[in-house]
Amino acid sequence: MTKPEALDHRLYWDARLETQSRAEWEALKLSLLQSHLTHAYGRSPYWRAAFDAAGVHPDRLNTLDDLRRFPFADKHVLRDRQVAVPPLGDLVAVPERDIVYISTSSGSTGVPTASPFTARDFDEWIDYEARQFWSSGMRPSDRYAHSLNLSLFIGGPCVLGAQKLGALTIHAGTLPSERLLQILRQFQASIIWTTPSYAWYLGETALQEGYDLQKDLAVRRIFVAGEPGGSIPQTRSRIEELWGASVYDYYGLSDIFGSCAGECEAKDGLHWAEDHIHVEVIDPDTGEPVREGERGELVLTTLRKAARPLIRFRTGDIVSVTTEPCACGRTALRMHGVHGRLDDMLIIKGVNLFPSDVEAVARQDRDLTGEYRLVVERIDHLDRITVEVERVRGFNGTDEDLGHRVSRRLKSVNGVSAEVRVLAPDTLPRATHKAKRVDDRRTGVWS
Repeated sequence: MTKPEALDHRLYWDARLETQSRAEWEALKLSLLQSHLTHAYGRSPYWRAAFDAAGVHPDRLNTLDDLRRFPFADKHVLRDRQVAVPPLGDLVAVPERDIVYISTSSGSTGVPTASPFTARDFDEWIDYEARQFWSSGMRPSDRYAHSLNLSLFIGGPCVLGAQKLGALTIHAGTLPSERLLQILRQFQASIIWTTPSYAWYLGETALQEGYDLQKDLAVRRIFVAGEPGGSIPQTRSRIEELWGASVYDYYGLSDIFGSCAGECEAKDGLHWAEDHIHVEVIDPDTGEPVREGERGELVLTTLRKAARPLIRFRTGDIVSVTTEPCACGRTALRMHGVHGRLDDMLIIKGVNLFPSDVEAVARQDRDLTGEYRLVVERIDHLDRITVEVERVRGFNGTDEDLGHRVSRRLKSVNGVSAEVRVLAPDTLPRATHKAKRVDDRRTGVWS
């Protein structure tokens, strides 16, 4: 069932683009940005009004740094304008007849927002997905099971990138775990894409069903997205050991397109689609750029998406980036994973804490299953955090000693004093999509 005639041993999907110098990347982005801002100003009522209110104009953008004078947008803007000018809002910069596809956000934090595409937008997105899959080692000889939600979710059409690349594709979607495992075994899929939590859950389920993951299945690469875990070394290594497969982290957001950044085979950060998106990292309080390598809020500007340009879109994701060369030879900006989200961040006794900080500790200790939950309460006007973890089956020590050990590790790594509650195996809920890691029981936090 292999396709030897389709095998291709090229290192790159587009060698000239992917290996160009940083100066060439900057020149390309500036050219694209100047045209894109002109398109947004001329065709979108919202962007024209926003630029005028900020006293800026596309003609005055002469360097990439000049973009810092342009206004920010965020999820609230998208929701508000979509409600004000239904159904798609007035950030849209093309007639509706030119829009051929929309995805929507989950709506879990408000009104579901649509992400529209023209035919060219869609085709260029899928070509980028093929480029990213290629960088992660997918080849035409692979069998790929796309195990992401296919219903309205922006990650669904990414499967078409694998088809464009030439791989045999299985549009699995969110099948029940037992059924998905049957599909993986029947067709001997070599690559799957899902969330880190579900990759872990699926592996555990396979073991419970009596599978030998290395002998019964052929999965050798696992693409993950939607949670920080793929770039947390401890989480990555636990999943890789469980499956005997290599994990590659991807990043995307519904407001632009599927996966916008992903790991190559060197697995030293996520390469950005810099010919589609300009990346800034800012101090979330001041709005000023942070130094390369420092953590800050990710801000994105589309460079080609005609249907709905997004200018300086504040994602709420906390990241760090580098322009240092990658061992793979690709020169695009790299992101060292998502460290957390502003709306997930906890402030405990003046210390900023993200669930991903706790995950690194929970997944490192081999006496723990790797599942965890943060319970936050306010007692006598003080915030207290309890970290719930699970001991593995067959653990011979005491819960008290294990809890103290984990607590000391959390304190040394994150500077946060937390009570650790050790639970029996399989006590915490398992996630079949994105895991909910914080149970915030405080009321009137800001009063």
